Amino acid sequence: MPSIHPKQEQASANAAQNQVLEHLNQLVMNEPNLKGAIAGISIRSAKSGEILYQHAGDVRLRPASNLKLITAATALSALGQNYQFSTEILTDGKLEGNKLSGNLYLKGKGDPTLLQEDLDILAKKIKKSGVDVIFGNIIADDSWYDDERFSIDLTWSDETYYYGAAVSGLTSSPNKDYDSGTIIVKVSPGKKVGSKAEISLYPANNYVKIINQTKTVQKEEKNDIGITREHGENVITIEGSIPVTAKPIQEWMTVWEPTGFTLDLFKQSLAKQGIHVIGTEGVGKTPDAAALLATDTSIPLSELLVPFMKLSNNGHGETLVKEMGRVRYGEGSWEKGITVVKEELRKIGVDPSSMVIRDGSGISHVNLISANDISNLLYSAQSQAWFPTFLHSLPVAGNSERLIGGSLRNRLKNPEMAGKIKAKTGTITTVSSLSGYIKSRSGEELIFSILLNNLMNDAHGKPIENKIVSLLYEY
Repeated sequence: MPSIHPKQEQASANAAQNQVLEHLNQLVMNEPNLKGAIAGISIRSAKSGEILYQHAGDVRLRPASNLKLITAATALSALGQNYQFSTEILTDGKLEGNKLSGNLYLKGKGDPTLLQEDLDILAKKIKKSGVDVIFGNIIADDSWYDDERFSIDLTWSDETYYYGAAVSGLTSSPNKDYDSGTIIVKVSPGKKVGSKAEISLYPANNYVKIINQTKTVQKEEKNDIGITREHGENVITIEGSIPVTAKPIQEWMTVWEPTGFTLDLFKQSLAKQGIHVIGTEGVGKTPDAAALLATDTSIPLSELLVPFMKLSNNGHGETLVKEMGRVRYGEGSWEKGITVVKEELRKIGVDPSSMVIRDGSGISHVNLISANDISNLLYSAQSQAWFPTFLHSLPVAGNSERLIGGSLRNRLKNPEMAGKIKAKTGTITTVSSLSGYIKSRSGEELIFSILLNNLMNDAHGKPIENKIVSLLYEY
């Protein structure tokens, strides 16, 4: 059998690649759900950075949570993979025997991973130092960041749900997803038909008031539980019916003012240790001369990026932006943080001059970035020392493990493609996006960015993205 000349092989490969790109072009031009919409697409060689295909690649579009790619990369660049947040206990008082005469300060430094168990450990450290009674006040200090709790474009209807949680220098999370500024509301059927549902909060607290307007109904009846929080209040109303045999319902709801909520949890921690407080509680600033009693440190940034990116945690994005501003300029604000983001983009090799960046999560409809800029970021990131951490944080398509597959765990599940697509998803109303890395069937490493805007239904975007990525796999 005659051998195939290398030039013939290359010509055949080029023809196959060109066919894939032509199919991609036809998909974009003929897809019914893109009629009237805008598709920004950029495909690059991961090796050379050469743009292999683009459609409206330089058009600025809303990236949704693909903006988190920028936040994660610049945080790694500015703060470092090993960066940790901290929470401190300080006092301006004096310990005499088992009595502390003076105020106790709970000073937050932005840690979004602070749990009730961490506050318990801090309380144990205070107890171990010999304190049984505090003749003074318990003061929560959230001055590490500014007083702006919500990014500039967050709509009022989002702030009661976990993806719109308030950002504070002192905050806490209910579990190891680290949705800071939230609590978990659990609704279970009552013990008998006609009774109210049973409501539990985690962590348990005295900060949030529950109004229970539910009813347990027959097993064949409809489950229509609704959970809402009043704007500007810590009153959660639960209403509707739940079948007697139904499984419990869990919902993550935000708290109004996470600083006060965290203070409430800390008071519980002190009480568990039998520490009696003769005084009140409030919010204030720690005196410069206060003495440090105990410190809690967070997991490193390299670990925090996993829930941030794989579960698309908005609060982490906003916190990281404020932290960058605080560390570099002494001001934990969106303005200063976004200044650092742009400075770090330039260091990485990406020009931010044509971008509009308004937050760290991508929830804003005012953010504007082109697909070519995102693919360029993904290309340039490969040369950075922190790139393995960045790549590890991306959802892996088709992997059912929640903290591996993340928001891609139920997509692109073709066994042949398993593990070969690592990308960040994004969704806000009328927008869907997907950007990342793919290893094609032939072994070609590609970078892609897909930004779909002005969709009639943002759910229509995911099937289109899946088709595009599946075509790229054949490249």
